[in-house]
Amino acid sequence: MKLNDNSLTPLYQQVLEDIKAEISSGTYASGQRIPSEAELSQLYSVSRVTVRRAIEELVGEGYLTKRQGKGTYVNQRKMTRKIRQCSTIESFTDVCAEMGMKAGAHVIERRVVPARTEEQRLFGPGHDKFVYVSRLRTADGIPIMEEHNLLPYDGFEFLLTCDLENTSFFAALREGSGRVPTSCASSTIEVALASAAMAKNLDIAIGDPLFFEHVVFLDQDGKTLCVSSKYLVGSRYMFDI
Repeated sequence: MKLNDNSLTPLYQQVLEDIKAEISSGTYASGQRIPSEAELSQLYSVSRVTVRRAIEELVGEGYLTKRQGKGTYVNQRKMTRKIRQCSTIESFTDVCAEMGMKAGAHVIERRVVPARTEEQRLFGPGHDKFVYVSRLRTADGIPIMEEHNLLPYDGFEFLLTCDLENTSFFAALREGSGRVPTSCASSTIEVALASAAMAKNLDIAIGDPLFFEHVVFLDQDGKTLCVSSKYLVGSRYMFDI
């Protein structure tokens, strides 16, 4: 496979983009070992140094993983979610369905917690306790994120006992309360690092990068419905802007 020596794009970048395209097309499938550096060097007619740089960048971007003594393997494809306006809400289950993946959910913890100043500001007076639910979300069995949801106790106490395994949280809210998230008052994304507990749940290393998404959802009447904090594995998820 001949690269364009006259292009302004460096050779290693051309190799990188071609391998990435092969992954996207399924030529290199998830879990598959790609050709060795020597084989790729011969395939692209470039030096092993050029190939090595392309591979290292793809490892850094989360597309590939090097296994000592075994070779380089394609990672599980990243989930992709379009960044939308706060007036458009899409659940994790919906995103999985769009990508042809099976959404899963497992309850980590649920309990009653006292109201803090922030919750009282968001939900208004009269709410002295809240229902806290944390779950592990998976796509095709691969851990993608931890979600932590906080809702007023009154009207949402059913969340403490209802079945929340492998189901949409939004669907559970609709069925139990008749209220659904239709927009958000605020939504922010920043970078966080995995704690020991999160690393164990998400099957990653302690300190691995996570996307931390904090959302305040509003219901169909424009009232504050839920505060949600999501910790997404950086190597398994990306946002389409």
